[in-house]
Amino acid sequence: MEPNTAMRTAGACPAAQNTQNTMGLNAGSIILTLEGEMPVEFLNAGDRVITRDSGVAEIKAIIARTIRTDAVSISAGSLGHTRPERDVTVAAGQMLLVRDWRAEALTGAKQALMTAASLVDGEFVTIQHDVELTVYEIEFDAPHVLYVDGLEVSSPVEAKAMRQAA
Repeated sequence: MEPNTAMRTAGACPAAQNTQNTMGLNAGSIILTLEGEMPVEFLNAGDRVITRDSGVAEIKAIIARTIRTDAVSISAGSLGHTRPERDVTVAAGQMLLVRDWRAEALTGAKQALMTAASLVDGEFVTIQHDVELTVYEIEFDAPHVLYVDGLEVSSPVEAKAMRQAA
């Protein structure tokens, strides 16, 4: 099942300056797996995670890297009840699936894949410039939307495919 989504890119948010190559999950991000919730850095190829679109997907590879980029801090509960479950920081270019009034207001669609930077409001969702992050890119056979820290987060393959289609 592929979500019917619109996409808003990082370029739509003038506050974000450095979002190139910023896909990936920050160290400490909690992912929903078949074994329960687990920090991303504990996952390995062959582990199975729960996804929004296919139920379960097997990890093919995980790539960790340290980058300097803009980051977005999201306060707990600011994107809906328990979304996110705790205060989180994500790379500004990380794609999030938004399925509430924000998607409708920003894109005209009921749900949309949007960069974290496009959700910045200056109060509950704020931008931090030029920070160093360790990010983990999780590779699958197909694109997926993962449950991470109470958010629905696009895998890098999903976001790259959406950008190419646009």
